[in-house]
Amino acid sequence: MRICILGAGGLGSVLGGWLGETGVDVTLVARTDHAAAIQDHGLRIDGIRGSRVVKGITAVTNVDQAKGDFDYLLLTVKARATEAALSDAGGARDRFGVAVSLQNTICKEEELAAWIGADRVIGGSTIEGGVLQAPGVVSHTATAPTTAYFGELDGQSSSRVGALVDVFCAAGFPTLESREIQHVEWEKLLQISIVAGWSASVFGAIGGSVAQGLLVKEAAEHYVQLAQELLGVYLAMGYEPADYYAPFSRFRELRSWAFDQAVEAMMTLGTNMISQGLFGRPSLHDDLLQGRPTEVDYSIGTWLREANARGLTTPTVQSVYRIIKSLEYWLVELGGARPILLEIRVPMEESR
Repeated sequence: MRICILGAGGLGSVLGGWLGETGVDVTLVARTDHAAAIQDHGLRIDGIRGSRVVKGITAVTNVDQAKGDFDYLLLTVKARATEAALSDAGGARDRFGVAVSLQNTICKEEELAAWIGADRVIGGSTIEGGVLQAPGVVSHTATAPTTAYFGELDGQSSSRVGALVDVFCAAGFPTLESREIQHVEWEKLLQISIVAGWSASVFGAIGGSVAQGLLVKEAAEHYVQLAQELLGVYLAMGYEPADYYAPFSRFRELRSWAFDQAVEAMMTLGTNMISQGLFGRPSLHDDLLQGRPTEVDYSIGTWLREANARGLTTPTVQSVYRIIKSLEYWLVELGGARPILLEIRVPMEESR
């Protein structure tokens, strides 16, 4: 099997590295310095599976440099870069049998279908996490008992989905075929929107981790309030919680818990994460801290549009969106400006 990964940053490099390690013919389309380092020294993967240098992977800077035909194209660029990436890859379009997007957006299959044809697109979703640490070096940061799903958009079973499921499983990514892939994608968007929106609105430019934030009662209350509002939109759309990415997804429990019970559960989760040494934060928050544009319009923004279309009131979601857009202005549009910490002086009581 031959797979081309368009947008080999953190996630794309993790997927390509472990697929390549198991014998899949992988070509990564990456930034110039990352591609050069992989070609010269191989791809080093650190993180949850230990450390490994994977060699034999082809890395290029443009799809046109990729040789031959491919069974699958995996699209892993940031959502905001989709149009440019697909435009650049237009000359190689006929060399891809099937296109799959693993991006954090709901409009991804529609965009792929407009580019390559609906009959050559299947749905995909993954919770795997990766962070590009340096040229040729990626950190594998997250996985789950079931970490990926693929499925035909019409709900039918197919050999092309089955083959992709098999190679992902063989590479150590527990994967299932789904007859309801759009349900999976909406629930993944729900999960990442909660965590990313909460993290960025709690910590802002400070940094911090999910585990640390959940230790603070007020922050845990903010998490639960945001989650309950977003879950309400999800339910109004006609979806039932399936916890596709359990144990990280706990939407069935969240739906049944009283507010205080949910807050206590989140604080316990934070404690457990710290005991396991899990100090990560979502990529949207990392983008802010690095002065990069976020995908908030594709995540929180999507839920706001769905809520408005149904006449639902979501004040916490709206506030989180406003906070992140404000942070984008200060940290991204103004060229990475950082907030000024003002010294607050309290006048001393006059001596008598």
